Amino acid sequence: MFDGMTAGHFIFIPSVLLVGVVIGWILGSRAAADAYAAELKRREARAARR
Repeated sequence: MFDGMTAGHFIFIPSVLLVGVVIGWILGSRAAADAYAAELKRREARAARR
């Protein structure tokens, strides 16, 4: 095994990556929902102008 790699790294590094994926998933889904709501408002405003 490598000198600096302890057994804790094999637990710590994947858990940090997993937390990052979860945070990214939450922020991405929130951004997608906001974009969808903005598009709906845009369509309603366009329909009201006609």
